[in-house]
Formats: sequence, structure tokens, C-alpha cells
Amino acid sequence: MTNNRAALGEMLTDLVELGAIEFRPEPIDAIVERRLKAIWAARSCPNCGEKSLHALDDSKRIWCGRCDWKTTYTRGTPFYDSELAPGEFLIAFILYADTHLSINQIAFLLSPTYKTLHGCIKETESAFVRGFPTVWDRISQTVGGPTQVDETQQECSGYKGQDPPREGLDRGGSPDGGRTRWSGEQGDELTLVAGCRDELRVVSAEEETRYDEELGPVIEEVDDLSQPLGEVWTDELPAYQAMDHDHQTVCHDDEYVTDDGVTTNQVECLWSLIQPWLAKFRGLSKQGLEQAARSYGFLRSLNLSHAPVHGIVDCIAVNVFR
Repeated sequence: MTNNRAALGEMLTDLVELGAIEFRPEPIDAIVERRLKAIWAARSCPNCGEKSLHALDDSKRIWCGRCDWKTTYTRGTPFYDSELAPGEFLIAFILYADTHLSINQIAFLLSPTYKTLHGCIKETESAFVRGFPTVWDRISQTVGGPTQVDETQQECSGYKGQDPPREGLDRGGSPDGGRTRWSGEQGDELTLVAGCRDELRVVSAEEETRYDEELGPVIEEVDDLSQPLGEVWTDELPAYQAMDHDHQTVCHDDEYVTDDGVTTNQVECLWSLIQPWLAKFRGLSKQGLEQAARSYGFLRSLNLSHAPVHGIVDCIAVNVFR
């Protein structure tokens, strides 16, 4: 019988089967439940406006004492009405976002099918990206200093649908059977632009290649998520010279750090991490690439601020209550 499991996923699966690694979602389930119930209990009733709602430790229900409005504590989150427990959601998402394991490999380690796991991870990823600004604003830390900005090109699959193309020469695919990836045609290359300031990492994907226009959203978001923006450091790409900011440059043809200490090493380090992480997907649509790159930047920010697990829980769970 042929075993089609990927090598790294197979090794981890064997360790799980031997009992060397055990995935226990219960502790994370409890964290999510406590966090969501505390938020619900502090809210006013959406039906009658009562100032607080009721939540008990031994019940999944949230209810209003005045009008008897009821719901479950996971309502409005990716955990609601799902085949997976919240802990399984988060274990899968962390394996996806913080390792080089593909979703297919993660599916071998957990019980859900690939399709179920893929949908859960993408939904969790969207919630994480939406909730990050609210959670980051509440993390007690000082973000200051210069903002380093750089760009890199990333080829995407160019496919507009929800699933990758399978085969066919008319889509640039291989004549051989099985799953193939379309490298895309002209215009299917995106520019990733990153802004790094202290622990904060912001990555966006832009379709055009006019770098002076692409810088705006990244710098604005770094400004929004940190203290008032200071200097912006870039390389000497000509398009950067028109920036309307306090601007310092380093010429990489001559040096990596100027005599004044100007560098883009933080962004270069981010690229060295994000590129092999993106490579595991073997191609992403434009929309998928943008979300994946943003997710990685935000997750890196939480890791650098030493709040990875609880921060992820809050990003996923709190964003619906904003």
C-alpha cells in the first residue's frame, strides 16, 4: 500500500503515535472559554440594552436576565458551530503560522480531514488579522525608534478561485496528471512591502510595482499601531526619495550600515524568515498571499513581544466584540 504522507508530517505523526508528542486542546479550550465569557459578561445585551450579561462556568450559554436573550459564548468567532474544539483550532493555526508545516502535513497530526482543517485555518487566519490591531493596542510596551522599510517581489499563482488549478496547458499547467501549480502570466507578481519598528512587523502586498505609492499604506499602518512615527530608513531605491517623511537611506552597493547607524537589517531578517515560510504553499493566489504575509508579520510581532499564545487567543476571540 502506497503511503503518500509528506516526510516531515510523517515523522511527526510517528512521534504522536508513539506517545512522544501529545496534542491536548483542553487547556487552550479553557483559556478561550474564560476569555470569551469575561468579554460577554461585560457587554450590554444586544436585544434590550441591559448593561451586563450572565455567564456561568458550567454552561456554554450567555443570557440576559431582563429579556431572556440567549446565545453561546463562541458566537461570532471561528469557534462557533465548528467540528473542531477551540484548542484544536489554535493548535492547528499555530502549527500552520509558526512552522514550515503545510496544512496537508498538519492534517496528518490532527484528526480533521484536509478540507475541514483548511477552512478552519483560513477562517482563523482572517480573524487573527482583523483582531491584531485591537490586541496590539492593549499590549503594554513602548514602540519607538526608526521604521525600516523594504520591498521584495513575490510570484503568486494568479488563480482567482478558492482552489488551485489542477492541470491543463491552457492555464500554464503541466500536461502530466495530478496537482499542478500555475506560475501565472505577466502581472501576477506582487510586491511585498514591510515596515519594521522595534517589535512591530507590518507586511502588505501590492499589485503594482510603483514603490513610492506602495510605501504609504505600510508606513501609515506602522504609525497607527505604534507611537508617533519617527525616522523612516530605506535603501536608495530612487522611488523612495520622494517620501514625505523624515528619511534616512543606506546604499547597499557600498555598505549595510552607514556611519550614522542607518540600516534595513530588521526587514532583511524578516524576508529571510518569511520567504521559506511562504515557499511551503507552493504558490498562493493574490488574496491568499496578502493575507498569509500579513499574518506572518503580525505573528512575528507577538512572538517578539513575548505574548504568542494568549495574544493569538485574544486576536481571534476579541475582534468580533470591537
